[in-house]
Amino acid sequence: MKFIEGGVCAAKGYKASGVHCGIRKNKTKKDLALIVSDVPASAAGVYTLNLVKGAPILVTKKNIENGIAQAVICNSGNANTCNADGIEIAEGMCALVEKHTGIKANDVIVASTGVIGQPLSLEPIAGGMEELVSSLNYNGSDDAAQGIMTTDTTKKEIAVEFELSGKTCRIGGIAKGSGMIHPNMATMLVFVTTDAAISPEMLNKALQADVQTSFNMISVDGDTSTNDTLTVMANGLAGNDEITEANADYEIFTQALAMVTRTLCRAIAKDGEGATKLLECRVNGAKNWETARTVAKSVICSSLFKAAMFGADANWGRVLCAIGYSGADVDVTKIDVTFESKAGSITVCVDGAGVPFSEEEAKKILTEDEIIIAIELKSGEVSATAWGCDLTYDYVKINGDYRT
Repeated sequence: MKFIEGGVCAAKGYKASGVHCGIRKNKTKKDLALIVSDVPASAAGVYTLNLVKGAPILVTKKNIENGIAQAVICNSGNANTCNADGIEIAEGMCALVEKHTGIKANDVIVASTGVIGQPLSLEPIAGGMEELVSSLNYNGSDDAAQGIMTTDTTKKEIAVEFELSGKTCRIGGIAKGSGMIHPNMATMLVFVTTDAAISPEMLNKALQADVQTSFNMISVDGDTSTNDTLTVMANGLAGNDEITEANADYEIFTQALAMVTRTLCRAIAKDGEGATKLLECRVNGAKNWETARTVAKSVICSSLFKAAMFGADANWGRVLCAIGYSGADVDVTKIDVTFESKAGSITVCVDGAGVPFSEEEAKKILTEDEIIIAIELKSGEVSATAWGCDLTYDYVKINGDYRT
């Protein structure tokens, strides 16, 4: 199992493209993306649990209810949320895919991202479809990745190669996400493609399990988006024996999926709005998964701790504070905390109490752009990892005038 190039086009039978159609004012920014499979594929998705949902989610859920999809269309610059004609627009985007590619509208995954509550017209999308479809190619993942970005500063793209029943398979993905990130069931927009043969039922099972330890374990700002969508298409063109049960091949597939999703999780957290550092909280020694998960998420969600990391301040008391109010069943007199980075590691708390350490050395460690917060609970054998970022001045600047 290894990382390869190609993103959503790494697997056999997938084309992609991205263009500027006019939704966004900046003509240098792509705002419309398309991913197409050569053949119908098994499909599964997970979505935000926010009661306010973008219209594209409702349409996508209906379209892939039968476990089949063949294309993804996504626009950036407008979330198509809280609009009276939102469903009509989302269905219209699917109809445009059918008109220009021949793929049935009800086999299309549709997504939108951007400002909430702004009317979205089909006109620019319709006007850009000819270029979007003519630009489709088997090396188009980069363009599609750019087409779904909003406040992202870098594209998120990854692919993995692995083997199932003697056949080489590939799985790849692209994602967008920088702010309004605190997922419940999915996160931001993530589109994954694979040429592995797996039934819709088993694909859904794999996806539902994966998000619990991947996308549900990241947070940038504590806000759960209205448009969070994660979908996977599996077209079977690798020629492996179809996975229809939880066998050895299923386990290999879930491992490959995890490599993709966790890489995208780290990329999203590191590119949090205004962020300068990726924070990875590793909790060990928990009595159960819920305890480990709760502790890890509480630490990376703490605004006070995130601010301390921005200032490279080894204020470990904020870690203990976040654990203390998390609601997790822990013995605070057993907790150890260590800060780590490529510059070294330093233990700052043992058995719930501070220990002498060099502030100068701690500063050096916390000045790096990727920080690990290692927490040992000494109460069991379960672990969990969560990802977040520091809280900076720029986060407020970006969101102070996001709409205007």
